[in-house]
This record gives sequence, structure tokens and C-alpha cells, in this order.
Amino acid sequence: MREHRTVALITGANKGIGRATAELLAAAGATVLIGARDRRRGEEAAAAIRGDAHAVTLDVTDPTTAVAAATWVEQRFGRLDVLVNNAGITGSGRVAPLDAVDQVPSTAEVDMVRSVFETNVFGVITVTNALLPLLRRSPAARVVNVSSAAGSLSLNADPNGPLAALLPSAAYSPSKAALNALTIQYANELREDGILVNAADPGYVDTDINDHTGFLTPAQGAAVVVRLATLDADGPTGGFFNADGRCPGSRRVLGKRLLGVCGLVRSADPQRVGGAQWMLDPALSSG
Repeated sequence: MREHRTVALITGANKGIGRATAELLAAAGATVLIGARDRRRGEEAAAAIRGDAHAVTLDVTDPTTAVAAATWVEQRFGRLDVLVNNAGITGSGRVAPLDAVDQVPSTAEVDMVRSVFETNVFGVITVTNALLPLLRRSPAARVVNVSSAAGSLSLNADPNGPLAALLPSAAYSPSKAALNALTIQYANELREDGILVNAADPGYVDTDINDHTGFLTPAQGAAVVVRLATLDADGPTGGFFNADGRCPGSRRVLGKRLLGVCGLVRSADPQRVGGAQWMLDPALSSG
């Protein structure tokens, strides 16, 4: 961590990957700000975290709460060192990816698709822009957008690839593809300011978003997020990373073809995703 106490804000941090990210950052000595739509749940999460944790009411789809959160952070800390845009929805509620029939493009409800983009894409812009003046005050600001392998264009375009078994998606996957593209654009804009902006694929984590069908713990999924949030000054920017490095097109583990890779893999060897190699994922920018 940096010499001063790092101040990190995580959206959607009262549970799941967001909370695990906050716990890991707090354990490393950071002050963590628990962004949550429900202040009571945010306060409960902050109270349960060992370390310096505070709740911040923040609904990423409500610009007024983003402005209010930025004002509070400025008054309390004067700057922000880390922003983790973690809040996200599938639009399908608590359902396993293989059962998300309402995502199929030809029958998807446009209002559902719009709501997913409001949270997963427009919400990231809303929160990032509200907090950017405070990030510019940091000597080494980091922005991490929590994405998914489901947003990889190259993986989705391969009819025989690792995502082929999943139902086509008009909402979640396109929203994460848009988030990946947005990550690059912010990285390009902020590179000269020394602000590193990257996207993280936490893997197939056991959370509400997939009806707890994931095989990774929230802490395992949060590891790559924390790694990107604490990059040194010479670290990458505009990249898409998972715990194993870049997202491969396909792979065999213990002789079994994976259902998917990165965010939607059902692996016979869950520990395989714990590698320490870090490379840019070419799938992020491929068309």
C-alpha cells in the first residue's frame, strides 16, 4: 500500500465480491468506504469489517447520491485513492447463467435490458465522474471496474468456444462488453494523469447474482480486484485481467472440457484460477 492511508470506495459493497474487496483492502490498512443503496445494510457491513470502514449511501443509478457521496468523501478525507465500480446486476434476478432465459435477445424485454445498462454501464460513468475530481487529488489513483468474461467479444463470437453452452444474452453480456470498452476509454483519458484504470474478471463466484452456483468464494474473486486496486505506478492500464492472467479461449483441466472460462467456468480444479501471472487480455479489444 502507499505511505499514506489509502482511501478506497467500493460500490455495492455490503455483500458479495464488493464486501470481500472491502475486507481485503481494510486488512491491508486502507480506509474503506462501503457504498450501498441501503444505508442500514452498509452500516452493518462496515461494522463487521475489521479495520477502518465507513458506510456511504450510494445508488449508482441515482446521480444525486453520487454527488452527495463525493461531497462527503471530500469533507471527510479530501481525496480518493481507489474507486472500485463493483455494483452490477444481470437483470434476471437470482438465477444460474444456464437458466437465464429472459436474456435471450429475440424475446428480451427492452426495459430489462435498459435497467441492466443503467447499473452496469451508466452507473459506472455517473459514479466515476462524480468522484474523479477527488481521484485527481491522489498521488496514485486506481479505478477498477468489475467486469466478466461474459463481456469478451472474442469468446462470445466463437460458436465452438467456452461460452457456447450459455444462453445468448441481450443484457448482461453486452453490458459487460460495454464496460470493457468504457474501461479503455477512461484509461486513455486518464493515462497522463497517472490514474490507472482496469477491468477485473473475478471468476465464477458464489453470490446472489448467480443464485450461489459459483464455485469461488467472494474473497477468491476479490483477489484480482485488490491486486488491480493496489498496482504500482508502472502497472498496466486499460487492461482486462483475471486471477490467472489473460482470459484464454479454451482450456482443459484434469482432462475435462470447461463449460466456460474466467467468469463462467465450472472447473474440476477451482484452485487453478489462483495464478499470479498478469497479462493484457486481447479479448478485451477484439471485435
